[in-house]
Amino acid sequence: MTAPTYGKLALQGNRWVLSDIPPHVAIRLKNMFPRIPKTQTKVFDLPATLEMAADLLWMQQRFPFVMSAQDRQALEATKLLFDDDRAASEAIMLPDWQPPARHGFRPGKEAYHYQKQASEMWHRRKGLLLGDDVGLGKTIAALDGLAGSQYLPAAIVVQAHLPSQWVNEFIKPFTYMNAHVIQGTKPYSLPPANLYIFRYSNIAGWTDIFATGMFKAVVFDEIQELRRGTEAEKGKAALVLAQNAALRLGLSASPVYNLGSEMWNILSVIDPEVLGPWEDFVREWCVMASGGKWRVEDPDALGSYLRESGVFLRRLRQGRPINRIPIEVDFDEEIADNAAELAKKLAIKVMNGSFVEAGLAARELDAFARLQTGLAKAKSVAILAQMYLEKGIPIILAGWHRDVYSQWIEQLKKFNPMLYTGSESARQKDRTKNAFINGDTNLMIISLRSGAGLDGLQKRCSTLIVGEMDWSNAVVDPQLIGRIDRPGQKADEITVVFPYVNYGSDPVLMSVNAIKKDQQRGINDPGAVLGPVYTDESRIKLLAQQFLQKRSA
Repeated sequence: MTAPTYGKLALQGNRWVLSDIPPHVAIRLKNMFPRIPKTQTKVFDLPATLEMAADLLWMQQRFPFVMSAQDRQALEATKLLFDDDRAASEAIMLPDWQPPARHGFRPGKEAYHYQKQASEMWHRRKGLLLGDDVGLGKTIAALDGLAGSQYLPAAIVVQAHLPSQWVNEFIKPFTYMNAHVIQGTKPYSLPPANLYIFRYSNIAGWTDIFATGMFKAVVFDEIQELRRGTEAEKGKAALVLAQNAALRLGLSASPVYNLGSEMWNILSVIDPEVLGPWEDFVREWCVMASGGKWRVEDPDALGSYLRESGVFLRRLRQGRPINRIPIEVDFDEEIADNAAELAKKLAIKVMNGSFVEAGLAARELDAFARLQTGLAKAKSVAILAQMYLEKGIPIILAGWHRDVYSQWIEQLKKFNPMLYTGSESARQKDRTKNAFINGDTNLMIISLRSGAGLDGLQKRCSTLIVGEMDWSNAVVDPQLIGRIDRPGQKADEITVVFPYVNYGSDPVLMSVNAIKKDQQRGINDPGAVLGPVYTDESRIKLLAQQFLQKRSA
């Protein structure tokens, strides 16, 4: 008796095409492959990837399809490649795995075993997103994959304040490779080098050079910079650079900044086949969120899938306790009263204006509310910082608005505050960093988003005050904490103070960031349960008591 069949399966180019599928099997097919539109009928096509071969062969066992002998052989051979690839990747992550001999690191400076595992996974997959926790040495893992390899010269793309840190703190002391930092957006004759350091702010001008394939490998440091994809010029340039490089590596402990759908833009640079076209991705993984944005419906499932596919590697470290202290502080009622009338007019326009007017007013109201909230609590935040500074405790004070910085600087000028924000040049930022590390100042005012990748502050600071909030605090806070909770920190615990007010934008921001934190947690660490937040207010209460006693004496 001939076994029943349930349609046809054929390999056409780089797609598997299914046709003449009975309705009840089509329903099962769509459930298994959500990227297929629910309304599609008769003919279905899927990408001919290693993973897809494994899934189709599994379905073929339940619902046999009519196939040519050649296509069946191709399907089975691809499934074997999938199994071999999975086994080889799993072997690399075993404790007894022996890394291949590589040269290019200085004696006594070679990468750790877990960093070599990451670089080997990168070489094997060609495209890897390395999401290791802050302080685990993603930079060294990247250099280990490049030193002494056939993938030189390589391009390394970093945030504006990090070229000197890459060169002076990692490339020169750890490796024999030489590096050239790209100057400006206009191409020029490049000197010989192993590594070329670009900034995200200047890669758009080098697109034609990228298209030549000059760079055999590319490393995108703090790859969350590409979360907007080709909407931004740097995203377009990064895509050209990645498409013409044999190896692609993204580094970030926090690749998801807002909603999980940003992961598609990031992985389209690293390995576009993993999540497929945008339309397939949102159909398979996302639901519509407020404001017409796409939110990942099940972040844990996406995070697990990315790990199983081998494109996302993340290891966590057991750091010291983080003492998170939220404190409600007073706000300036005069500032609040003066802002109320303008805020009311903007809110009315948001509710009743035309589409364009409402959109502009909403953005203006958002920016206005966050600025006024920062100004209203600026004095209280400065007093909080002063309590630490008067005891000789070095602190990092994080904020967002120049007007708020100005208030802090005026209130705390006797403590020689120095700025590390988006307005300072790379040279000025280096000067601030060195002054803080060397003890020339105990007060470093940093922008919420300027600290990613910054190293060295842990050498003399274990206290952070987050003086303002923005829409990405769910991701920014771990990045800021990671500047001082990293190897070289001598304190037993990190203290992070969150002064907030029950006014303005703070209550809304705290609520929205809870949603973003869940998106980030699910994708980064699927299945992880949020543990209780450690809070010990005894030390800050002692500081407050001493502060008051000094003034009443």
